[in-house]
Amino acid sequence: MLSLLKKRTVTPAGKTERWTLLELDGRMVDVRVVENPRTTRLTLRLVPASKSGESLKVTVPPGTPEQEVDEFLNRNKAWAAARLARLPEVTRIEDGAVIPLRGIPHRILHSGKFRGVVSIGREDYGPVIRVHGDPSFTGRRVADFLKRQAKQDLNRAVAHYSQALGVKAKSITMRDTTSRWGSCSSSGALNFSWRIVLAPPEVLNYLAAHEVAHLREMNHSDRFWALVEEVCPDMDVHKQWLRTHGQKLHAVVA
Repeated sequence: MLSLLKKRTVTPAGKTERWTLLELDGRMVDVRVVENPRTTRLTLRLVPASKSGESLKVTVPPGTPEQEVDEFLNRNKAWAAARLARLPEVTRIEDGAVIPLRGIPHRILHSGKFRGVVSIGREDYGPVIRVHGDPSFTGRRVADFLKRQAKQDLNRAVAHYSQALGVKAKSITMRDTTSRWGSCSSSGALNFSWRIVLAPPEVLNYLAAHEVAHLREMNHSDRFWALVEEVCPDMDVHKQWLRTHGQKLHAVVA
């Protein structure tokens, strides 16, 4: 068997997870195997980026034998290898790295002058994100800073579109999802990927308009898209931007 189990955990949602490794073109790739009671078949999905690099996710019905998972992975090795080959190179959030913020490239510049402070500035060569303190905390501090910036921008955008559409969100939460950029629960809670702050502001605004429109229409019907277009006339341009560049944003990791 190709499986090499690393750990087995139960998530807050009650789903059981385990890990295996898959050999692709001479390299070993992490595969997360998730048992989901709501699924009836095996599915394979690419996880664009993680702290450990590229990985795959297999969702299976509970009790699926290891041999069946192995055979499924082997049958889909060519598909997985082709998708992984298309992924952008991972950019680590560290001193000297260049990452986008609101669509503009910023260089991360570390200094030990002020403990724990992160700010936006400018040098002769262009915009920078200055981070101070212990260099081993650079990635975490910049990521936390970006999440705060995302929450700030999204709070403003959600308030704007909520007023325009006559609705009110119950809450706004930042997450680090890879399968979707945002979501709206039936209770009115909005969730967003904090990485959207890396995109141009008009793309973030489109995403906010999209999720706020779900407070009126919990579907993707013609009525829903008409609402989004009403408050965001260029929505098709911004949707396409996310399709084209979204994986690059997911490739920025702490």
